[in-house]
Order: sequence, then structure tokens, then C-alpha cells
Amino acid sequence: MNDQKIRVGIIGLGGWAKYGHIPVLQSLKEFEIVAVSSRKLALAQEYAATFNIQHAFDNEQALAAHPDVDLVVILAPAPEHARLVKVAIAAGKDVYSEWPLTTSTADSADLLALAEAKGVRHIVGLQRRHGPSARYLRDLIKQGYVGQIRSANMIVNVDAFVPTMSEKHSWAFPISNFSHVLSIYGGHFMDMLFHTVGFPKKLTAITENHFPYFDIVETGEQVQNATPNEAMVIGTLENGGLFSIQIEGAQKHRTGLRIEITGTEGILRSTNLLAFQNREDNAIEGVNGDGTSLASLPVPDEYQLLAAPHLDASTQDMIYLYSAYAGDRQNGTSEASNFNDALRQHQLIDQIEQSSKAFFS
Repeated sequence: MNDQKIRVGIIGLGGWAKYGHIPVLQSLKEFEIVAVSSRKLALAQEYAATFNIQHAFDNEQALAAHPDVDLVVILAPAPEHARLVKVAIAAGKDVYSEWPLTTSTADSADLLALAEAKGVRHIVGLQRRHGPSARYLRDLIKQGYVGQIRSANMIVNVDAFVPTMSEKHSWAFPISNFSHVLSIYGGHFMDMLFHTVGFPKKLTAITENHFPYFDIVETGEQVQNATPNEAMVIGTLENGGLFSIQIEGAQKHRTGLRIEITGTEGILRSTNLLAFQNREDNAIEGVNGDGTSLASLPVPDEYQLLAAPHLDASTQDMIYLYSAYAGDRQNGTSEASNFNDALRQHQLIDQIEQSSKAFFS
């Protein structure tokens, strides 16, 4: 591949496109957004005019087939991902899908097989592992900062999926649409944790729904809620260490993210008061050797070479994901999180749900 820009077409123009993907892509010299598509042509044209994008469509097949598009980025709601990813693959284009990849493990396995058979590169929006602090934490572990891992504990408390919701979010209410606290926040943060400390060997889990109804703001209607809003998981890691995870949604007094990793030689802690739309990157502290208390471990500059100070840290994580994909195209590598990683998260969440059902049976 030469120095030609990677030309991007975006399908789905919600808030995450405007807040996240568009400013991220426009901050990277390797990329150029050339097309956008929405069900409403007027909205696509508005985005095209606002962000100086050449093509606007109300037809995803036309966008995917356009010769100016190299990479199709799919930002529509999760129930639409499988169909839209297939459109991109059929057009022979590289494809980026937001997480969750699809609403089921079987569909995600199908997309992986289709992409591999077609020979297109595939990316999934599990960007947390690519952030500067996450990469630094992983390297500290690999360099032996804590020695042999004994335990990894993670708590994620967010105010998302509160029992009072807007009607515009009603598509996420059915559990079959795989868009709840465990699938979204669990998927993102478990991917980051296990990419750092190694994947689980076995686990036991329990999930709970503390709010059996959604109250619709606009109408006052109550809609039954079958989705989990809290999960607790314990188990063993492939390297023999133990792990525990708590993921809690609809938390009025959210405490964000807390990870603590202990080992035979030291301890590492990573925290953030916000788990999403966090302005600052995760803070890292550690102690090892003859140390007696945790001390700040600032993320070195070499992990932050692509920093874009005008963007939130949670958005900047995508800069490093897109950059990894550009490097993969250039070097024939596979550093960007992809459909294999998505499938592994689907399978992990299946294990958690099955374990929880067994707990209550």
C-alpha cells in the first residue's frame, strides 16, 4: 500500500458518528471520509455539508459499492449490524462494525466466516484495549511489574440503562437486541481486562435485573424489561490467577472504572471516575519490589503519540484503533481488534448468561 488515504464511508449518523468517529477520522492523516449514508437523505446531506464530505446517500448498498470507498464503517444500532456488514463484505470492502458485532453469537460467527472467505479486513469497535493507559497497563504486566498474576478484579459502575428511558431508545429494550449493560459495557471492559491479564479458563456468574420495567419519558408507558442491569463473575485465568468482575448499570452515584491486579511481586491499579465519555484517560498506580504504598505511574509519552486534546479520552481510544488498522493494511499485521475478538466476547457473555441460568435453576 502506498501513501494514498484510506477512503471511508459511514453508515448510520447518530450521536456516536458526530461525537466519535467523524472527528477521530478527520484527525488522522491516513484517512479521508468520502461518503455518509442515512435512511434520511436530508440528514446525510446535512452531515456531508457540515463535515465537508463528498457523497451523501440514503442507500447503504450504493455507499458500499461506490468505487471511492475503501472502508465501510457501520454505526447503525446493533440489530442492523449483521445485514449491513454483509452488504460491505459482498461489495469486497474492508468493514468496521461497532460493538456489539451482531445480536447473537451465531450471526457473529457467520460474519467472521464471510469476511475471511471474501478476504476483506474486518474491525470491531472494541477500542478500549487500544487506549494509551490500557496499552501501558498491558505492557507493565508483560514486563513483570507484578510478577506472576494472582488476581485481577474489575468494577464498572455506570448510570446507563436507567429505568426511565426515552422512546428513541426503545429499540434497545428487547433482550434479543443484545444492547444492555452486560453486552455493551461488559463487552467493552471485559475485552480490555482480558486482553491485559489473559482470558478466563473457567467462570461462575450471576446476573440480576433490579428494574423490571422501563418508564417511557414521553408517554409514561411502562415496558417490561428482561435485560440484566447487574452482573458478577468470578473465575480463573488461563495463567492460573483468579479474577472477579462486577458490572452495574443504572447506578445513581456512579463510581466508574476500577481495576486492581495483584501478583507475586507487586500491585497495579487503574481507575477512572467515568466509564464512558471520560475526558481523561484512566489513571494508573502501582507498587512493587520494596515499595510500601501505591504511587502514580503516568502513561509515557510514546503511548500518546496520536493524542488529540480536543477530544475526550474515550473517543481518542478510537484514534489508536483506526491507526492500528491502517498499520495492519500497510504491514499485513492484525493488531486492530476484529471479528475474532468480537466472537470471543459473544462466547464469553454466553458463558456468563448460561452460568447465571444454572445458578437459579
